[in-house]
Amino acid sequence: MVEDPKWELAILATVQGFYEKLLQPYAKGEVPVPAGLESISLQDEDEVLRTLILMHRWLCLLELAVTPAMLRRAFTADTDPEIAEALLRYYTRNRNSSDQHRDKTDLVVTFLYRYPRVPGQWERRGYGLDGALPLSPFEIALMEILTDAEGPPLPERQVHLLRQFDRWHQEAQRFQDLNAMLQSQIIPRVRAFKRSLGASFYHPAVLAAIAPYNAAFGNIFDRLFLKATAQIKKLADEVKELGGSILGTLDGVDVTVEEIDELQESELLRADYAIAHERFQRISKLRKSLEQRPPTRRLPRSASGNGASKARTLRPGLDVAALRSTVTPKQISTEEVKLRRVEESIRVFVRVADPKFRHVVPMRFFNLILTPAEADAFSADYLEEKSVRAEVARAQLRMVALVARMKTELGELKRTALTPSLWKLHANALLSLLAIEDQVTDTAARITVPGDILGIEVEEEALQASLQKLKACAVLAVEALSAKPGRKVAAASSGQS
Repeated sequence: MVEDPKWELAILATVQGFYEKLLQPYAKGEVPVPAGLESISLQDEDEVLRTLILMHRWLCLLELAVTPAMLRRAFTADTDPEIAEALLRYYTRNRNSSDQHRDKTDLVVTFLYRYPRVPGQWERRGYGLDGALPLSPFEIALMEILTDAEGPPLPERQVHLLRQFDRWHQEAQRFQDLNAMLQSQIIPRVRAFKRSLGASFYHPAVLAAIAPYNAAFGNIFDRLFLKATAQIKKLADEVKELGGSILGTLDGVDVTVEEIDELQESELLRADYAIAHERFQRISKLRKSLEQRPPTRRLPRSASGNGASKARTLRPGLDVAALRSTVTPKQISTEEVKLRRVEESIRVFVRVADPKFRHVVPMRFFNLILTPAEADAFSADYLEEKSVRAEVARAQLRMVALVARMKTELGELKRTALTPSLWKLHANALLSLLAIEDQVTDTAARITVPGDILGIEVEEEALQASLQKLKACAVLAVEALSAKPGRKVAAASSGQS
């Protein structure tokens, strides 16, 4: 029995209304509703429970009639998000193991990601210990939507497997045409992975990883598909102008100009996966066939085409000295915000951690090791003082945060080495951090400790130790940015800092 049967019934009633409206064109009018479901009352507790049983049975029947393609066509930018949220609650509670049920859940959660209630709310970023967000805003929203029902388990092994979506996204970004994408088998590979998750597919963390990938991949696929069909239609127009009617031969069957004229790209993109995939394959094969044996005379490919493609993958080393001066105040300001968040995150960790282990701060790609003086600075309660010890401690906090951010970006630089666009983003972040490093180094060098203060040597040694670590990290950053692909540089994400 559900914890709140009235809330459960309200969800099911929303799904029922949406399904019945969706089926009206196919039923050529109102969908006949079983006796007892014409009007639903939430007043009588016993009546609610009886209605729940009947409603579940009715929705099982409607489920057989409603296909993923129908949902895909129905969900537009104007669709009420309340309906999508009710459907998501319904799907995740049922956790049906069928491909259709999973596809429907997939579509609904992607719709919620594509059309947030507040424009841009999923792009807002917070930062964890290394400047990265532990929980995305979208995952937090899903947890709130699904909070009233017990979620499925998510084994630790599957949590790590979710990183595969980032790799698939990078792979998809490299495709230049539809044929290459389809031949890679990325679509069936991803579908097989989703199927392998079982009930865990309906966990908020899994859905939060799937939806951004779906949205990004969908944009790439649509662009390549429309590009392929536009090229085919252009060739069909050329054949018609020459008085012909046969565009080419595919699998021993003539492809006519009329067949291409009747091609409706928007309808095909909203069709059921099994049907659409077969047609996508046919269009891809036709495009490749026409490319090899065009029906009309076309300009030959440039002999340097392959060389140009290869050249795009060869990234030259950066002139770091020259690029440092191009860093804008806005870039500096953006990194300053991240650094303050990293400082605060490390302070929280140091204060609550076991004293024996507070000097080892876990980051995404490495463990950040603090000196005893740095650990003391992060747990100090005198940082707001106007004193030399506070000035030294504040400088240490900023230098440690800089080291943490640099090493994180160096790890990202290595991870995105084969994706130029992403690599450039992390390279720009490193350039900004190097510019800030210059400022911090100058500030630390100007800190003077009066000779009559007790412990002057300890203060000076602690400050210099932090300064040397920062300078060593800056050297690694410069080497990584200056290195050409294939040239080995010092490890950037080692366990020591």
